[in-house]
Amino acid sequence: MKTNYYLFNPGRLSRRDNTLKFTPVDKEGKDLAPRYLPVEQVDSLFVFGSLDANSALYNFLGKNNITVHFFDYYENYTGSFAPKNGILSGRMLIAQTKAYSNKKHRLYIAKQFIIGAAYNILKNLKYYKNRGKSLQDYINKIEEFYNIIEDVDSVKELMGIEGNIRKIYYQAFDEIIKDYSMDGRSMQPPENIVNCLISFGNMVCYADCFRSISQTQLDATISYLHEPGERRYSLTLDISEVFKPLLVDRVIFKVLNKGILSRNDFDSKVNKILLKDNGRKKFMQAYDEHLKTTFKHRSLNRPVSYKHLIKLECYKLQKDLLNLEEYKSFKMYW
Repeated sequence: MKTNYYLFNPGRLSRRDNTLKFTPVDKEGKDLAPRYLPVEQVDSLFVFGSLDANSALYNFLGKNNITVHFFDYYENYTGSFAPKNGILSGRMLIAQTKAYSNKKHRLYIAKQFIIGAAYNILKNLKYYKNRGKSLQDYINKIEEFYNIIEDVDSVKELMGIEGNIRKIYYQAFDEIIKDYSMDGRSMQPPENIVNCLISFGNMVCYADCFRSISQTQLDATISYLHEPGERRYSLTLDISEVFKPLLVDRVIFKVLNKGILSRNDFDSKVNKILLKDNGRKKFMQAYDEHLKTTFKHRSLNRPVSYKHLIKLECYKLQKDLLNLEEYKSFKMYW
């Protein structure tokens, strides 16, 4: 099974036969012990430090279908190196464009993204309510918005509902998380530990969703909930809405409530909170373990990992666009 690898230190990446050799360097620029990554086991590389590599190396990565995601010093996702899409489909591109141009079809797909996101948000809240957290008021308010999603007649109005649901949901974080206060959503910059983890986790989730889209015939620039724009993979934003409650938020609750991360794992800058290197490693380890978690899929009747679940969502969307099967977004059923 292929997996993600995370490169936290600055260093050099090179090829050694059919193995990737990563040589990290210390603060003085001295080489540390190299790390060897078998190519057949690598799905994606997440690069958090400066990376030296030549074009021959990227040719090698492209031929082996390995994606590289880059993050800057401030933990912002800056872009990806994606291998040439070997399964391009003009038919799918036309179908995606037609669905976007058809107001009714676009609105239906956009609604499904918000229905899935809101349902999974409610699942999280009900999970913690059953464990003694005082969350019923938040659940009631979100259910009011959830119940009117089907009646919305524009994407703009739908985005407004999504914003209201998120606002209420994030207010509930102070009830769920012990010893840390979120104090509202702040993004640029994140002003506290909880907001720092949400921003960082969401960007990692975007990268995973982009990777799954690139492994299908879908074009990541044509979206339905978020408006397509220049220089962004907006379909990634659409699909990630469904999975952020499952993949990101649950990891945040775990690493803070179980003490996997502490205040010492964060660095306070001017009006900004960042994860230290060690804290970033702890979060990514917890995230990666969660991504590999399997459950019995109802339709496939076999174990499926959360990571593979994202790709299955892309396949479901493809079927809708080709008029084979109406798209229904993923809803947690445990």
